[in-house]
Amino acid sequence: MAVSINGNTYYRTAEVCQMVGISKNTLFRWLKAGYPGTNSRRDRRGWRLFTGDDINKLKAEAELIIEAEQ
Repeated sequence: MAVSINGNTYYRTAEVCQMVGISKNTLFRWLKAGYPGTNSRRDRRGWRLFTGDDINKLKAEAELIIEAEQ
């Protein structure tokens, strides 16, 4: 479920993985490697939050990897 903070919509890790079509392990590996679009924010509990723009960047990265594999 998306979260609205100060008028901005943020998505949690599981939602992002589902939208992008990657596993949580892949997302966490990308975060650790500093891939484009992986500069997540955190809520007060420390959970990662991503914007729609972050998701679009992650989708683009996933598509590049898929194309490279073919």
